[in-house]
Amino acid sequence: MEPNDPVNDPANVPVNDPANVPVILLIDPADSRNGHHYEAAIRDLGFAVLPLSTGLPAVAGGQSDLDDGRSLRAGDVADAVRQVRATGLDVRAVVPANGTSLHVADEIAAGLGLPGNDPALGWARRNKAAMRVRAARTGVRVPEFRLVHSLDEVPQAAREIGFPVIVKQTMGSGSFGVSVVADEAALDGATEALTVDRNDQPMTEWLVERYVRGREYAVNFYSADGEHRMVDIWEYRQPDDRDYDFPLWDIIQIGADHPDHARVEGFVKQLLDAFGIRLGPSHIEVKCGDDGDEVYLIELAARFSGGPAVEMWARHSDLRPFHEAVECYLGRRPHVIDGDHGFRAVLGSVVVRNDDAPGTLVAVHGLEELAALPGVADLLVEFRPGDHVPITNHNMCIPVSASVYGPDRATVLRTLTLAREAVALEIAPDPADRTTVAPGALAGG
Repeated sequence: MEPNDPVNDPANVPVNDPANVPVILLIDPADSRNGHHYEAAIRDLGFAVLPLSTGLPAVAGGQSDLDDGRSLRAGDVADAVRQVRATGLDVRAVVPANGTSLHVADEIAAGLGLPGNDPALGWARRNKAAMRVRAARTGVRVPEFRLVHSLDEVPQAAREIGFPVIVKQTMGSGSFGVSVVADEAALDGATEALTVDRNDQPMTEWLVERYVRGREYAVNFYSADGEHRMVDIWEYRQPDDRDYDFPLWDIIQIGADHPDHARVEGFVKQLLDAFGIRLGPSHIEVKCGDDGDEVYLIELAARFSGGPAVEMWARHSDLRPFHEAVECYLGRRPHVIDGDHGFRAVLGSVVVRNDDAPGTLVAVHGLEELAALPGVADLLVEFRPGDHVPITNHNMCIPVSASVYGPDRATVLRTLTLAREAVALEIAPDPADRTTVAPGALAGG
């Protein structure tokens, strides 16, 4: 964050408003798809918006060496606090709109004496290696791991842990910079793509951890004054039982009668306390191991899900997701903590991947049929004919996806199957891959 960056927009901030409308500080709204939703909720609740840009979302994520105790300071928090105070506005809350600057928002809130999550644990909620260290210190189960500062160190770390392992960039998101290494033979070339982040900035640290085989879930919570209420759990389903580094294929909510529901909920409540999350939304990914009833923390973030869940809540339940979140950041107790969420449908999502070979998209077949299926909405097509389509290994290269809903789980599962039968990708593989995949082959998700 540059010290001279403007922290307010005259169009939004009523500096001379005689009514002295109270203000909510909104961190990095311009760099987030949630920014305008938060702005609308804040104004609907009777507050003015004071936007503040940290600059963090526009640059590569920082890294931290756990050995020397340093923690990320991605901007001049003291200067931000000074500038906000200098406006003379009645600031009531700090709302982070972007996941990249969550830890900075917590520090700003603390500097202003406003409600927020524990700023001392902000880095542990952001950096994957620091996250594992915090979990281990507080009794939250995580897979065995090593932090390495060179990809040359990965083989030794993998041998110490035992194969299979998964290698991750410590500041990656959306499955970018993640690779499963199955065995000794797979070490060669397995980490070549992990040298830079999604902004092509060089990386200097990676997490190597034991690969947990089992069922993976995304868990969504709200917290208010340290009390936690779960909204839902989404199951990540795969097409087969192979080890994977990209979890999205078929995704569906599970109900309270699911055998993993209760233990996942209890585990996540424990880790929310361990990571100092006292208010606002949170999104946690866990795995239930095949070797017993153990639940493992995979990822944690004090923010909304990056997938379709929030938009679907707004349509298919009584929740007002962004209003509820703002109430939490204000230090209030929103309806979501005590009330019935009022879900009127079971929710899911279908992700059509390119799992076969990179190549040039010739056509996407069946889009009209997919869009016409009952219970299908929010159809997204990320590539056009003529575009190069890589192997789908992170959230930014998904060829086709759609939200799915229905009156019960069985209906949603049938719709997910019909969606896959309806759509297929026609891809002309890159020349180097033509010996293994015929030109024009259908590579459906």
